[in-house]
Amino acid sequence: MARRSALGYHALMRSVKSLYKIGHGPSSSHTMAPRFAAEAFLRRHPAAARVTVTLYGSLAATGKGHLTDIALREALGKTAVELRWEPARTLPLHPNGMHFVASDAAGAPLGEWTVYSVGGGDLLDPEEPAADEVYEPVSMADVLAWIEQGGNSFWEYVESHEPPDIWDHLARVRDAMCASITRGLANEGTLPGVLKLPRKAPAYHIRADHASAHVRSRVLLFAYALAVAEENAAGGEIVTAPTCGSAGVLPAVLRLLSEQHGFDERKIVRALATAGLVGNLVRHNGSISGAEVGCQGEVGTACAMAAAAATQLLGGTPRQIEYAAEMGLEHHLGLTCDPVAGLVQIPCIERNAFGAARALDACYFALSSDGVHRVSFDRVVRVMRQTGHDLPSIYRETSEGGLAVV
Repeated sequence: MARRSALGYHALMRSVKSLYKIGHGPSSSHTMAPRFAAEAFLRRHPAAARVTVTLYGSLAATGKGHLTDIALREALGKTAVELRWEPARTLPLHPNGMHFVASDAAGAPLGEWTVYSVGGGDLLDPEEPAADEVYEPVSMADVLAWIEQGGNSFWEYVESHEPPDIWDHLARVRDAMCASITRGLANEGTLPGVLKLPRKAPAYHIRADHASAHVRSRVLLFAYALAVAEENAAGGEIVTAPTCGSAGVLPAVLRLLSEQHGFDERKIVRALATAGLVGNLVRHNGSISGAEVGCQGEVGTACAMAAAAATQLLGGTPRQIEYAAEMGLEHHLGLTCDPVAGLVQIPCIERNAFGAARALDACYFALSSDGVHRVSFDRVVRVMRQTGHDLPSIYRETSEGGLAVV
């Protein structure tokens, strides 16, 4: 069985590289991960003539809105595919369960596989531990102790634990984030799906030029976050940060600060390392899955990541960085995942813009303090996970409650 930590799915924390995945939206849990799973299953059974896929819980409830069926069929190529939807059934380990069965041309079974989509495009196979577990069991308190003992920084903690190619990967992440903003600002028209939602990022970008200096900064931030979130909703290429549904928060904050302060690429990549570490701590000790803990685990985590990155860029101390991350997550506690029509559009797109704004607010608040505060980041992560478990399933990516039924 896969090793499991007290709160997360693995006893060892995984690489930051696996948190930042470059791929296509609209959903890391409902589009990316099912695609990865289908590709892996087909590699196991290349002679399969037919593959039957049963989707459970949240995957079945909102899979069609998230293009799960299209992702599976594309990944399985010319193999005949039968899809079964079981929204009322949930498998033991996670609400996003999948069961694959391969058969030959005569209908004889070749093999089967049960796997879970646990957020951010990650897959959990109960029989196989992840291959990229590079950190010992870790908390924010552990990280801060290491930093303060050696007079180091968050990004140096990442560098000391990751393989040497981490910086090349983060440079690619930076480039992909920038490209998604550029495309999102240029693309106009209506997003796919029944809502017929028009793209707003280009208009916000233009309006920023005519606003006062203070307002201009905030509208630009909105435009950048909207650009990525709309690209994601259209199935464009984005970076999970930590998920597809929250992919616009961190790129928007980094783009705005880079333009305002002229930060070089090295500083941005180091900020990505710090943000990735924060997201990794939430993934390991809590959850980034909307189906498991609601949107607090997605936009809330993205806000914490962006707040930490911004505070580092603007010269914050390690304690101020931790404080900013804590506030970014704390003030999203209880946020539900209730996508209208099962699409990553309403309220998801606007939440990216507001998550980016709140990240900067947390950053400036922390920088104005001495970094001392009562509630720790680790405690907020634990509270977030428990809050998510206490939320009724109708508020956890099933489109059965909240805004989804308005």
